[in-house]
Amino acid sequence: MSQAFQYIQHYPQYLQDSIKQLHAQGKLGDYISSRYPASHTVQTSSALYRYCNAIKQRYLRNVSALAKVEYDSRLTIKHQALGLNTAISRVHGGQLKAKKEIRISDTFKHMPEPFLRMIVVHELAHLKERDHNKAFYQLCQHMEPDYHQLEFDCRVYLTWKAATPSSG
Repeated sequence: MSQAFQYIQHYPQYLQDSIKQLHAQGKLGDYISSRYPASHTVQTSSALYRYCNAIKQRYLRNVSALAKVEYDSRLTIKHQALGLNTAISRVHGGQLKAKKEIRISDTFKHMPEPFLRMIVVHELAHLKERDHNKAFYQLCQHMEPDYHQLEFDCRVYLTWKAATPSSG
């Protein structure tokens, strides 16, 4: 069970204890379900591309276009990667062209929409800021003011799924 709590291990002890207590009481799923009762309808990679591009157009118009956005079943929680941002450079007609791609773990197909938005915002922020630095998180909060709360709640959701075999 301690491995299930790996997703929240970097948070303050009092938060970890609260989550562990909710789990021990069998109320962790109720907590998440009450805060995020509905899933979303973004089920295909083409719908994900449109969803992602709409956020990009609103906040990052000056960033080059995305060549591809798709769900990827190879990105798993076990590999510590729920999203991936890549730039593939190719020489085309004597010029170097970079195609930007975002891949989102297909785990997010079955999560509440705010968690999908959080991971999309995270990957979009990498288009401007490569490192997880102050500017990166400021950009995430610009695109999603509740970014830090959503990231925490997403980690709680993942903890719940990992700690509850019948839910996963």
